[in-house]
Amino acid sequence: MNRWISDLREQLDQGNACVLVTVAGVRGSAPREIGARMIVTEREIIGTIGGGQLEYKCTQIACRTLWDKENGRILRKFTLGADCGQCCGGVVEVLFESFCAEVPLWLGELGKAHRDREPLVMVTGSRSKYLITEEGDCRYPPDVSVDNALLAEAVRIMHQGEGAQRIKLNMTDGSDDFLLEPVRVSGRNIAIFGAGHVGAATVHTLSSLDCNIRWIDSRRNIFPTLLPDNVQKIESERPELEVAAMPPDAFYLVMTHSHPLDQEIIQQILARGDFRYCGLIGSVSKRRRFEKHLRKLGMEQSHIDRMTCPIGIEGIDGKKPAEIAISVTAELLQIAGAESSAGTEDLPDNVRILRQ
Repeated sequence: MNRWISDLREQLDQGNACVLVTVAGVRGSAPREIGARMIVTEREIIGTIGGGQLEYKCTQIACRTLWDKENGRILRKFTLGADCGQCCGGVVEVLFESFCAEVPLWLGELGKAHRDREPLVMVTGSRSKYLITEEGDCRYPPDVSVDNALLAEAVRIMHQGEGAQRIKLNMTDGSDDFLLEPVRVSGRNIAIFGAGHVGAATVHTLSSLDCNIRWIDSRRNIFPTLLPDNVQKIESERPELEVAAMPPDAFYLVMTHSHPLDQEIIQQILARGDFRYCGLIGSVSKRRRFEKHLRKLGMEQSHIDRMTCPIGIEGIDGKKPAEIAISVTAELLQIAGAESSAGTEDLPDNVRILRQ
C-alpha cells in the first residue's frame, strides 16, 4: 500500500512533526516485509511495522527523535530474539526518517507521480534520496547525476516486477547501502456496483488492501463525502456501461438495489469474459433466476458457470453488511493467493518466487 504518501503529506501540511519508520532489511523470520512502514507523530501512530516489542521499541526511538526537532535519517538493527524477546528469530533493520513539519520536495514529487499513475523507484541512501523513473531517468533531484549502477538496479527492479530490497554499491564517492522501493499503482482492480449498506461495508473493508476500487451507483448523493485514496466513486445513469471501463483481469462485485440492473451488469461482465472474478450478491434461488434469464438471451452455459453466486467463503453465513464484506474480502484474497502460488508445488522449500 502507498497510502503512507498521502498520510505523511497530510500530517506535514497540518504542521505536525513526524518520523517515518520503515523496515529496511530483513534476515530470517520477521513480522513484516521490507518496505512496511508506520508514521509516528506526537499524537498518533499511523500504520504498522508488525506490532509487538519491535514496534514498541521503534515507537520509543521515533518519539525521542521527534523531541530532537531536527530533520535526519538513522538506521537501527534489531535481533528479534535478543533485543525484543520475540520468537521470530530474525534480524530486522529499521530506517527512521524525521521531518520537522516541512514537506520535503521529494514527497511532493512522489505524490504527484503516484496520482498520475507514474511508476517510480524511491531510492534512499544514508546521504541521499532519489526518485528514478522506469526509463532510468532521475526525476528527483532535478539535474543531478546518479551513479549508473544505481540507475541500472532501479530499472531492473521495476521491469522485473520485484519488491523493495536493500543493496550495497561501490559509488564514485564511496560505498553506500541503498533501500530501493518500487512505488506502483496496484494491479488489483475491483469494480463494486452498488452503494447500499453492503456495498459501503465492502468498500470499507477492501480499501484497506492494496487495490484500486471503482465504486459505481446510479443514485444521486448516495456516496459518502470522504473516500480513501484508492476508491473512485462513479455516479452513472447507466452503471452497466462502466464494465467496459475496467481493465482486463479485474474483480467485479455486483450488489445494486435493483435485480434488473444486476442482470444488465452481470450480462456485460460475462459477455466480456476477461475477468478474474464475477460475484453476484444473492441466494441460490437468485442464481437460478439469473441463469434462466441469461440462457434465454443465448449465453452459453460455460460463460454462465463463471458467475459466483452466492458470494463469500463457506462457513460465514451471517447477513450483516460487515459479515458479508469480510467474507467476500476473504474470498478475493483466496483467489489472489491461489493464483500467486500456482506453479510452485514442485519447487524445493528453500526456493521462493517473488511477485508483486
